[in-house]
Amino acid sequence: MQAEIITIGDEILIGQILDSNSAFIAKALNKIGVSVYQITSVQDDKTHILKALAEAESNVDLVILTGGLGPTKDDITKKTIAHYFGDTLKEDGSVRKNIEQLWKNYINAPLMQVNIDQALVPSQAVVLMNKVGSAPGMWLEKNNTIFISLPGVPYEMKALISEEVIPKLRTRFKLPFIQHKTFLTYGMGESALAERIETFENELPSFIKLAYLPSLGRVRLRLSAKGMDRTLIETEMQKQTDALLPQIKDIFTGYEEDGSIEEIIGKYLTKMSKTVATAESCTGGLIASRFTANAGASKYFKGSVVCYTKEAKMQVLNIPESLIDAHSVVSKAVAEAMATSVLALLKTDFAIATTGNAGPTKDDTQEDLGIVYIAIASKNGVFSEKFSFGNARIKVINRAANKAFELLQKEILKK
Repeated sequence: MQAEIITIGDEILIGQILDSNSAFIAKALNKIGVSVYQITSVQDDKTHILKALAEAESNVDLVILTGGLGPTKDDITKKTIAHYFGDTLKEDGSVRKNIEQLWKNYINAPLMQVNIDQALVPSQAVVLMNKVGSAPGMWLEKNNTIFISLPGVPYEMKALISEEVIPKLRTRFKLPFIQHKTFLTYGMGESALAERIETFENELPSFIKLAYLPSLGRVRLRLSAKGMDRTLIETEMQKQTDALLPQIKDIFTGYEEDGSIEEIIGKYLTKMSKTVATAESCTGGLIASRFTANAGASKYFKGSVVCYTKEAKMQVLNIPESLIDAHSVVSKAVAEAMATSVLALLKTDFAIATTGNAGPTKDDTQEDLGIVYIAIASKNGVFSEKFSFGNARIKVINRAANKAFELLQKEILKK
């Protein structure tokens, strides 16, 4: 079964918002064995929407639309869908009741006609009740193609996908089993990694594919298998996992299905009853924010000192001015002093420190653009490494954060 996702809205096409809806829908469909053939974004324009619907009908079995179901005049999706199906809009009593209840319980404003009109749906549509919003989802069929229209508000769309769309698709169709296994690797480029595991890749069964997903100092390796025999797929995926792991053991940091590297580190630290803190200069708190983005981080993350200037390093972390003057703020000595200082300051078991030149200027440092020192401190001592991450500011910052997590994980696993 193949699907197309169509997002409707000028705000996507002018870059005002990111299309996160398509990513969520594609992932949800993939989990139940539906392949996404194409993702399309169209304007709030009747002709453009009609053309997209016709093209999708000729290509796929399932079309999921998001957006354009609001109460304002620029939300034209329902009327356009009705036109495409040669249908008319009629009020659905259950949707109107839902809208009235929402206003009664949560909305401190009069219920206006434009809101009541959201209960209008094409007469051929099966309503997918939106329990967290006023715009219903709609399920229609034409020439063996299913069309599902959902609101563009992300939390409303997600609820409808999870509670209505996926269960209905599972019930109605016998879908293939899909399994993914994504290996997180750090410290080796895509080309070198591909050369290392070339034989493994060439010997994979035809129903298992390997994909390389490189990103700023790390490469994700994704094994994907698809078929109707679930037992065969699970058995073969485990066999291939066992074959791949020994070949990447020096750069393997965990499985993406278990979470990001910072989540994996958090699990290690929690299990060990250990904690970590950060002292960040060039990364500006990015490492700390990635730790604290995860629920339960307070169990293992003590805190962070963002000491961006020379003065902050001296005043908060008590780094001697003589040390900075002798080596400059971007140096091995300062990175290690920062890590050691925050280790003691926050009474933690591990500490990360970063200091570097993210650019675009060198300021008063002695190192070139892209040079970053990362230090890891623990109660057993401190070490640091020097890296050159290029000359694009955001790239330098993100690569430094990724490398810091990699170094910390390796240090933790030594214990």
